[in-house]
Amino acid sequence: MRIEQLEYLAAVTRFGSLRRAAEALHVSQPALSETVRNLERELGVDLLDRRRSGARISAAGRELLPHIMGVLDAVDSLRRASDDQHRTTRMVRLGTVNAATVPLLVPTVRAFRSAHPETQIEVTGGQQADIHRELVEGGLDLGLVNYLQGDDKPPGLQTTELLRGRPVVCIRADSPLASLRTVSVKDLLREPLIVMRSGHVMHRYVHRLLEGQNPAFSYSADGAEMGKLMVAEGLGATVLPDFSVSGDPLERSGIITQRPIAGDVPAVLMVIQRPLSATTTRAARDLHAMFVRSAADYTAHEASAHGRPRSRDRRGSRDST
Repeated sequence: MRIEQLEYLAAVTRFGSLRRAAEALHVSQPALSETVRNLERELGVDLLDRRRSGARISAAGRELLPHIMGVLDAVDSLRRASDDQHRTTRMVRLGTVNAATVPLLVPTVRAFRSAHPETQIEVTGGQQADIHRELVEGGLDLGLVNYLQGDDKPPGLQTTELLRGRPVVCIRADSPLASLRTVSVKDLLREPLIVMRSGHVMHRYVHRLLEGQNPAFSYSADGAEMGKLMVAEGLGATVLPDFSVSGDPLERSGIITQRPIAGDVPAVLMVIQRPLSATTTRAARDLHAMFVRSAADYTAHEASAHGRPRSRDRRGSRDST
């Protein structure tokens, strides 16, 4: 039995004749009639009453019709589900805390677009907790988030380290702090400070760094990109991972710069995460792999630019759960 046979019989019932059904289905009337006859032979039932005036569904056919329509409805549901899944695989949803836009996001999206021209990437910004929740609930395929060295990783997510940097002070090139080789907490407290909003890793780090001391004046920013724009406008200094500043268009144009923070500072990790429980689409797996390659390229370039050997700790090559 073929679905085509059931569809042909349903068409004859709907249009009231073999001729009109054949015209609607764009097949010949003899072909349609023979297809229905084959179904009748298989079922052992005359489904149509064939008369000189035309063919109509038989009494036996009317009894079987609900079952036939049930099969066709189930097939339609399967096709719709398959179409929805196909469309879903044409979209990769990525959440990011916006701290890796320059070194990772832009070049990786550009490379992915070249390799997968028909697949869209939906990029949404958010805080770490929001991204974790969306990953677990299925709202995101991948997430780019930051951790401080030693932070615990959430269960249920595969975590791959991409970049390992350090916190730095991001300032305008004409800021008094730009004349210093390193910036101390005392230096930082003299300047207006742009602090990341609560929920960002750099918010937690700055509060730890200042140890309860208050800067001369402070602003709140929701993410690294907004923080850098505020710095460029001369509103103050901010503390970000070095990989969020290095290579930024504002830094390349000489508007902003960075200075190390005096004393011991923890490493800041940029990682990519994906859910362990969900089935990952091929497009999402490819994008994940491209982020790992972009991170390795960025690390190698930075090491070459600063004349230091490439460290294993700075390669995007380690997974954990």
